[in-house]
Amino acid sequence: MPPNTTASSGQKPGKSGRKKGRRARLILIVLVLAIVGGVAYGAFWSISTVRASFPQTKGSITLDGLSGPVDVKRDGYGIPQVYASTDEDLFMAQGYVQAQDRFYEMDVRRHMTAGRLSEMFGESQVDNDEFLRTLGWQRVAEKEYRTTLSAGTKKYLQAYAKGVNAYLKGKDGADISLEYAALGFTNDYKPKEWTPVDSVAWLKAMAWDLRGNMQDEIDRSLMTSRLGPKQIADLYPQYPYDRNKPIVQEGRYDTVTGQYSQDSTDSGTGTGTGTGTGTGTGGTQSVAGSGLTSGTEAPAGLESQLSGLYGVLDDVPEAVGVNGNGIGSNSWVVGGSHTISGKPLLANDPHLSPSLPSVWYQMGLHCNSLSEKCQYDVSGYTFAGMPGVIIGHNKEIAWGMTNSGADVTDLYLEKLTGEGYEYDDKVLPFTTRKEKIDVAGGASKSITVRETNNGPLLSDRDDELVKVGKKAGVDSAAPDRGDGYGIALRWTALDPGTSMDAVFAINKATDWTSFRKAATLFDVPSQNLVYADRDDNIGYQLPGRIPIRGEGDGSLPSPGWDSKYRWTGYIDQDELPSEYNPERGYIVTANQAVVDKDKYPYTLTTDWGYGTRSQRISDLIASKIKNGGKVSTDDMRQMQLDNSSEIAKLLVPKLLKIDVPDKDVREAQKLLEGWNYTQDADSAAAAYFNATWRNILKLAFGNKLPKELRVKGQCLYVEPTDSTGPVDDEDDKVRECGQRDADSAQPDGGDRWFEVVRKILDDEDNDWWSAPKTRTDKAVETRDELFGRALADARWELTAKLGKDLDTWSWGRLHRLYLKNQTLGTEGPGFLKYMLNRGPYNMGGGEAAVNATGWNAAGGYSVVWVPSMRMVVNLDNFDKSKWINLTGASGHAYSAHYIDQTSKWVKGELLPWVSSDRAVGKATSDTLVLKP
Repeated sequence: MPPNTTASSGQKPGKSGRKKGRRARLILIVLVLAIVGGVAYGAFWSISTVRASFPQTKGSITLDGLSGPVDVKRDGYGIPQVYASTDEDLFMAQGYVQAQDRFYEMDVRRHMTAGRLSEMFGESQVDNDEFLRTLGWQRVAEKEYRTTLSAGTKKYLQAYAKGVNAYLKGKDGADISLEYAALGFTNDYKPKEWTPVDSVAWLKAMAWDLRGNMQDEIDRSLMTSRLGPKQIADLYPQYPYDRNKPIVQEGRYDTVTGQYSQDSTDSGTGTGTGTGTGTGTGGTQSVAGSGLTSGTEAPAGLESQLSGLYGVLDDVPEAVGVNGNGIGSNSWVVGGSHTISGKPLLANDPHLSPSLPSVWYQMGLHCNSLSEKCQYDVSGYTFAGMPGVIIGHNKEIAWGMTNSGADVTDLYLEKLTGEGYEYDDKVLPFTTRKEKIDVAGGASKSITVRETNNGPLLSDRDDELVKVGKKAGVDSAAPDRGDGYGIALRWTALDPGTSMDAVFAINKATDWTSFRKAATLFDVPSQNLVYADRDDNIGYQLPGRIPIRGEGDGSLPSPGWDSKYRWTGYIDQDELPSEYNPERGYIVTANQAVVDKDKYPYTLTTDWGYGTRSQRISDLIASKIKNGGKVSTDDMRQMQLDNSSEIAKLLVPKLLKIDVPDKDVREAQKLLEGWNYTQDADSAAAAYFNATWRNILKLAFGNKLPKELRVKGQCLYVEPTDSTGPVDDEDDKVRECGQRDADSAQPDGGDRWFEVVRKILDDEDNDWWSAPKTRTDKAVETRDELFGRALADARWELTAKLGKDLDTWSWGRLHRLYLKNQTLGTEGPGFLKYMLNRGPYNMGGGEAAVNATGWNAAGGYSVVWVPSMRMVVNLDNFDKSKWINLTGASGHAYSAHYIDQTSKWVKGELLPWVSSDRAVGKATSDTLVLKP
């Protein structure tokens, strides 16, 4: 049986001295409070202070370095379209314009990627900087810029940096952003010039948040302290290929050529048939000599070691996602044979952490005339701080992205001995380097970074991990402990790559062939690329540098001392999954498996998303095109907004059969009668179901997980981990409190948990359905007893949160989005938060819905990730395309464009997205001319 646990009320657990909560990251703490305490609001924050940094958007500005005039045309939402006559002028202007709107955001990003947050925010960021310096993103970016990027890319990066620096020239902090005026209260920080490497390093931060299954790798290991092999397997079920279709559905692997082919191949125009490849999964991984496998308990100490590592990882400021947890996206393309226009439609909505301003910056980059000296006419979503367009369209093609989830990281347990580490019965010396961390308002700090042949020792960045490593217990087959064990990281992004080259190559690709060639340069992060062109071709390509492992499959930490577990190479680009003009006429990617596990010889990951969203999108498309129906641009938008709960469809019929004796609980249960499973913001039924689902997860699974996975503040009385049998006497149990932040605890309620519950749903006496007695409830032993208790617990939880009157209940009142400035708006002086933050917004949608406003069931109902933008590209007429951003173009609080898209985004509306010269001219509100 799962371990017996009893709920406990009480105070929150104490934190490790080194572990700082996520919400305490980039903040002005005591100093600002002391300075502004007792000072009237208007004394420091006049209207002129707030508006001092607003950009000039009309008239003209002279910029040194331009070879000719550049027009910057902004529409009514402040979205710029830039027109130039050379590539260098185009990207210089992009740098200037993005700095006008978003330089503070850009500056924080580059300090994060370089491990220099302490220079801006003081001592509170030293731990984060130590960890980021250990990873060495900036060092890798510098090497990448020097050694692997093309001359053309370097030229564009230099032009972009020149534009940013032209904006900075002669400006004080308060002239750049309101946040700098606030920082001026605590230190004398002054922004430095932008460099090309600052742009390249941002790709490393993006790759970090999209790195794959590291959290699952850690979690599986931590579970061994409380769960046995079968129980862990129950919580990580196999992907349901029979129910949720993979991305690539047509094709077979040729073991002779090492490539995929379909029965007929057509690389020409039209929605016909083409080529395909795919992916599979591996088996169990074991840690040789340590006894760690997916079916045995972790070595003593490794559990705490991994828990400490997770704490360090969890404290690193996220770039675009919830530190790798739950990140997903939707992107799909429908070929012309199924659309009203006869040409493809392509939709995309990446799911990332909500931030203010949005991580995306909408922009058009247009050459006045296409030529060898000016090659770009592209429009879409960019990252402030990077030249080029990440997702969008040019004059011939469109593309979208979703996270593939390919496993490109492995943790290695390292045997440390004196000044080296053990490898194949030899002791090798560490590679070391010194790093100096400057601290605003304090003394600088120096650290030593140690690396093994697998990568940097992450365990060096936490004192507790060092102590645990010295005490780690392993079996007799492992190397002698000596000075202890460490944990090293092998990650593809720590090698120089060419992803920046890929951005520019994709921006000017004109057909499937050139698009695929450009994709081969996109090494990290590995993304699902969806493609469409004006000749009515659609396609899919998985790019990326994806490792081939010797022993093991990457699902658990590997023994660094054994060369059999080293990576042996990378999958050839020609062998990576792709699909072109499939017969079904559409392609859907939403983080599901790429292809059936039996159709590919390599392991890409063991931890796909479980395909709930992708199959729902496929079903919506199939329903629309059934009997010759045609899909419109608005149909694509409506699909993006689909709020259907697939887990509700599975559970509600059984919940309605539960005999509920309490009349108040029965009243709530009746909300589910006739409910259409749609999670609209005003739905009382959605609120009650999701509360019931949360309590089912807590009772069946959450209370049985180890403390390292449970949410902070949740305290239970549990059997001691060293007990040899059931503990019946409550006095013999120990009080244990959760350690995870609310947005990363388990069970998070995502579609992995849908599959977990589906597998045992008809086994009414399964051990997972048991839950111990509490002060108010008797023990339960069956599914229906547990469901009854969850229905009751949900009723009383919502009564406390929303009131006793069910007529006042709504999902949106529980499921709220808060947009917070990711530095000064996170915590600190109340008036600054008031000035910088926005919300709350009552949201529809939900976890694993197509409209993926994610929430973590272990931590509560607040929105923790969102469709960060939405777009639908019309390949028949690009001016009929639609787009929206989470916030607005501006990063300046109180700018008219700070959150002017948010209300429409909440409602699911899209804005016109024009790109032709004529349409842009009609939409232009302000024109700024940049002159040489």
